[in-house]
Amino acid sequence: MENTKTLPLDGIRVVDFTQVMMGPSATQMLGDLGADVIKVENPKGGDLSRNSFGAKDEKGLNNPIFCSLNRNKRSLALDLKDPESREAVYSLIKTADVVVNNFRAGIMKKLGFDYETLKQINPAIIYASGSGYGSEGPYVHKGGQDVIAQAMSGVMSRRSDPSLPITIYATPLCDYTAGMHLVQSIMAALIARMKTGEGDCVEVSLYNSMIAMQMQEAAFQMYTGKEINWAEMPLTGVFETSDGALVLVGAFKKNPLQDISEVLGIEDLSERFPELQSQRDAKPYLHERFGSEFAKNSTAYWIEKLEGKDLLCAPVKTLEETLEDEQTRVNQMITSIDHPLNGPMRLVGSPIKFTNVDFRIRHNPPRIGEHNAEILRELGIETREES
Repeated sequence: MENTKTLPLDGIRVVDFTQVMMGPSATQMLGDLGADVIKVENPKGGDLSRNSFGAKDEKGLNNPIFCSLNRNKRSLALDLKDPESREAVYSLIKTADVVVNNFRAGIMKKLGFDYETLKQINPAIIYASGSGYGSEGPYVHKGGQDVIAQAMSGVMSRRSDPSLPITIYATPLCDYTAGMHLVQSIMAALIARMKTGEGDCVEVSLYNSMIAMQMQEAAFQMYTGKEINWAEMPLTGVFETSDGALVLVGAFKKNPLQDISEVLGIEDLSERFPELQSQRDAKPYLHERFGSEFAKNSTAYWIEKLEGKDLLCAPVKTLEETLEDEQTRVNQMITSIDHPLNGPMRLVGSPIKFTNVDFRIRHNPPRIGEHNAEILRELGIETREES
């Protein structure tokens, strides 16, 4: 039976100028929650993610990277340098609740779609900007990107072990974190508008989001002058087994080292290293002992033994294994679409679950300009094809 229950953001219209990941992850979340998200794209190529990782968007086939970030949106492809096209977008914004962009500072003003201009057209508009560093300061015109934000925010320099080389985190945590902060700011502004009737301009940056993510470490650093590294805990680590690897967090118990020793079938190491500081000093030795024992049996064997002592642990899985995990299925984290050109596709679903409303895909990831005629007709604009 088709789900016909009203979604939380049903009736909210979002004009989406974003591309790549930070902005599109935010607007996709708004679309999943029921908003009418209209993606404004350049007709010559569209969103950059349509052609990322060498997967070209030929013949209308959508790159899986693009598809993962752009469901529940409609595409309006217009040349914003063309006066008629700009007027069409202004007409669209008059009907909108939210405008979102993640361009470098100054780009939206150059295009004629800055907040000061748009609030004259629609005083109740919520104008949401995602950027690399914000709208002011020494880095305002510096290009923002996930890896750059990792480096500039201090995240990249923090490793589990100082002896390890500095490296890039393989998943774009900055883009996604800032994207979700962008969603929060838009939702808060919508609630505020319900009370005041006034629009607002809200701003999120990769830089700020990454500093915020380190709130515990930053507070400790500023108060004590010392660095916290959660991965340096002496009884926490990743250990190879006979058929893979596991991660162990030896904490939150009265004497975790005693329990670990019992699981491994070795002498009680807590008698030699009873205090946290002595365990810190002995960490290389302890990890060598743990590692030599874990290597003697399988991951599943050790997980069962460790969980039997209520020790926090998990197998180290590949993404492919996680996607096929029973928990992933039960959590309904994989959704399927039948794309008219790509054919059947599996995508990651919404992480948000409601009791009374089910997630659903109302619009497949769109082709460039797929909804031009439909959207312009809604605005009462006659297209060239119809004239």
